[in-house]
Amino acid sequence: MDHLTARWRQLHQGFKHAFSTQLPSSPLSSEDLELLERIADALVKRRLAAPAAMFLDSMGPMSFLGSQALHLLTPVIECAFEGKEIERVARLLERRDTMIRLVALIESKSSAKRAPAR
Repeated sequence: MDHLTARWRQLHQGFKHAFSTQLPSSPLSSEDLELLERIADALVKRRLAAPAAMFLDSMGPMSFLGSQALHLLTPVIECAFEGKEIERVARLLERRDTMIRLVALIESKSSAKRAPAR
């Protein structure tokens, strides 16, 4: 019976985070935050803040699938973009809190850009 209990605990630990809905406790690195800032700046500069925020909000739950697609398509995408950044974006998309953070950055930068114009 002890073997069965030990095996159950081992399986439980292995699957504990597989379907977790909690946000990761580790903070984003400064490089990751810088990348998110650059993405938000580029979207606001091109006046795509509202469509991007709406798209990211609606696709938030699917971000993990997007990250896996990026991992799969990295050899093809590397023709146009730097491979390191593609991997970093894919890794960021695996985190559930990245979309929330990016939308908040886009909205804050967009409102800051509109504020002086008033």
